[in-house]
Amino acid sequence: MNVGRPVPRAGSGTQESYAPELLYATFNQDYGCFAIGTQTGFRIFNSDPYKEKMRREFKDGGIGMVAMLYRSNYLAFVGGGRNPRFPPNKVMLWDDASSKIIAELEFRSDVLSVQLQRDRIVVVLRNKCIVCSLEAKPRHLHAFETADNDRGAMAISGGSESGILVFPGRQKGHIQIVDLHSCVNLPGTQDTASPVAVHSLAAPQQAGVGIQRTRSRSKGSFSIESNGTPASPQLAATVHPTNINIIAAHATSLSALAVSSDGAMVASASEKGTLIRIFDTMSGRLLHELRRGVDRADIYSIAFSPDSTRLCVSSDKGTVHIFNLEAKQSAAQQSAAATAAGNRQSNLKFMKDLLPKYFSSEWSFAHFRVANEVRCICGFGSERNSVVVLCADGTAQKYSFDSYRGSCVREWYRKFI
Repeated sequence: MNVGRPVPRAGSGTQESYAPELLYATFNQDYGCFAIGTQTGFRIFNSDPYKEKMRREFKDGGIGMVAMLYRSNYLAFVGGGRNPRFPPNKVMLWDDASSKIIAELEFRSDVLSVQLQRDRIVVVLRNKCIVCSLEAKPRHLHAFETADNDRGAMAISGGSESGILVFPGRQKGHIQIVDLHSCVNLPGTQDTASPVAVHSLAAPQQAGVGIQRTRSRSKGSFSIESNGTPASPQLAATVHPTNINIIAAHATSLSALAVSSDGAMVASASEKGTLIRIFDTMSGRLLHELRRGVDRADIYSIAFSPDSTRLCVSSDKGTVHIFNLEAKQSAAQQSAAATAAGNRQSNLKFMKDLLPKYFSSEWSFAHFRVANEVRCICGFGSERNSVVVLCADGTAQKYSFDSYRGSCVREWYRKFI
């Protein structure tokens, strides 16, 4: 998430609350690590327990966007800050094992978001979502049109067996869902290039996560025209066909998206920011309608827990809400045990067919407020009932929550920049 200083407005954190050197912060696929982009380079940290793992300082500019590939040496950069190291319309693939750029992707407009999957690079432009192969000589695979997407909303599942990509549809409030693993090569376009070599930035048992270790090749690059098509005929020939599921999720434009690690569920919020809706990615069925509040809010992040039983949401209200996604218990189970473990609901829910939709929504069972009410993103900690928050004031914070009472306690507070 871009954690740079926003335009000052009533209710936002003071200017002194923002770390001037911090440009970007993001978790990796399992929240085990996080990376930051700064005015002079980037850094990588272990989330919980907190520990700085590495840092790289550049003499010639800042990193405005970082994407991690689990705990590997493979990262994607976009330049940013006062003196960007790279143009804002280029994605640079960085191999930290050799401390050099190994490939670059150039576009005709600024890159708004980028994420890595095991064999894919996903790039978001204002009206496009583009998928390329993750290798030393990337190939253009897909280009999907979207509605205006100034926030760069996009998510891809991080599980080893899933490849669900979600991004805005062509109409505002719609979600497009693509299963990248269901795509097959067109005749005569089989890839002959080897993927880049991957090495761990952390413990050996968590390295690579099933990525094939092969010999890396020379740096490659290509450019993509403003309409999303590759600049060369050879790249155009590699585009793969695929089916797209579309969900009409909200009446207004999307502001945030998240996918569960197994790809089974997608969570979305609109620019209104009062409701988070969760859908089944296969059927499009609405599974949960979760209410953050009644006032408008900017949703900064949505995150599923690794087991897909919890959801945490952060907003410009300075709060993080935690919702329960476990299957609803029977009435007997609820009366006998942990009714407070579920999400809060209105006492008038039994009249939901007669009352406005507000009364049938589910409310978070736990929430907490971060200091200074600055921009923050949230992810789940190493313990099941814990959340780690990265804030624009340059702090990382861990909170634990009681599953039954809903109370939250801050466990630690660390300054990472």
